Amino acid sequence: MLKTDPPPQPPSEPIEEELAHALPATAAHPLAGISKLALRIVPLVLLVAAFLVLRREFRGLSWTAVARAMDGWGHAAILAALLLSALSFMLMGVVEWLGLRWAGKTLPWGVAIAGSFLAGAIGHAIGANLLVAGAVRARLYERYGVGLTQVAATTLFNGMSFAVGLSALGGSGLLLASHAELAATAIPIPLARGAGGLLLAGALAWVALCAIRHDKPLSAFGHSLMLPTARDAVLQLVLGVVDNGIAAGIVWILLPHGMTSYASFVGAYAVACVVGLLSTVPGGAGVFEGTISTLLPSAAPAPLAAAFLGYRLAYYVLPLIIASLALAGDAILRRR
Repeated sequence: MLKTDPPPQPPSEPIEEELAHALPATAAHPLAGISKLALRIVPLVLLVAAFLVLRREFRGLSWTAVARAMDGWGHAAILAALLLSALSFMLMGVVEWLGLRWAGKTLPWGVAIAGSFLAGAIGHAIGANLLVAGAVRARLYERYGVGLTQVAATTLFNGMSFAVGLSALGGSGLLLASHAELAATAIPIPLARGAGGLLLAGALAWVALCAIRHDKPLSAFGHSLMLPTARDAVLQLVLGVVDNGIAAGIVWILLPHGMTSYASFVGAYAVACVVGLLSTVPGGAGVFEGTISTLLPSAAPAPLAAAFLGYRLAYYVLPLIIASLALAGDAILRRR
């Protein structure tokens, strides 16, 4: 759990700035200016590159072809995609409850699931996931006596669960996919096996580190962090793998049967998620799709574009609409 207390803030300071103080800070560095400039330029470069990739991959593709591919989904696939999205957010709620407990605050399951859904739905769509989701949590949990330090700890717990789960899922997919399945992607087989091993080893290393150092705080830059116990780390890993696997399944289930195996697809999905997150583009829009299109060159453009649209609607747009309406209703009730 995060041990440091944030410095006192003026009453008028926005909650996002308060949360930024609660999250671990980094020391000033001579290259800080260059780093900030790079962080502004890199997302733009990646977004332009993704646009060029999508334009190349989907050139000559008409909306009629995409609509025809969407018609081919069938009611069962659409219902399955919506159910998978709902299940993914439910699992995020379980991780949220565990993170709050680790931070020293046990809340009812319903409150944790609602808070996780609102924070995740808005954070996914807007971008800057840690800060935005943390700000939403701070607004919602304030009435339950959850402090900013506990909000920051919960946000970090959720982020780490996502990271280790994605690493383990992507690594396992790259290791378990057959040579023939990997040959259908743009990932060289030796690189796929090596990257898969590193990703899986990194996820397992987190569990080992928590088992060894959970009773000894890690200190850096004036902050100390208590690691989760080995049990909580294993739960982070398992729930993270299942959650990311379900999210990947939303895209995969909307693809035509036999287009690509699930094992090889999750490897491409994991890489695309990482690239999308590093780009800092909200929701990885364009970057995520461009990366998968590049890694799956044998996939037919129209069904792939249709699956991307279905994924965005089920996992981003619909949850964002529900979360926005819920927050608006909550704000009205609180004013009354």
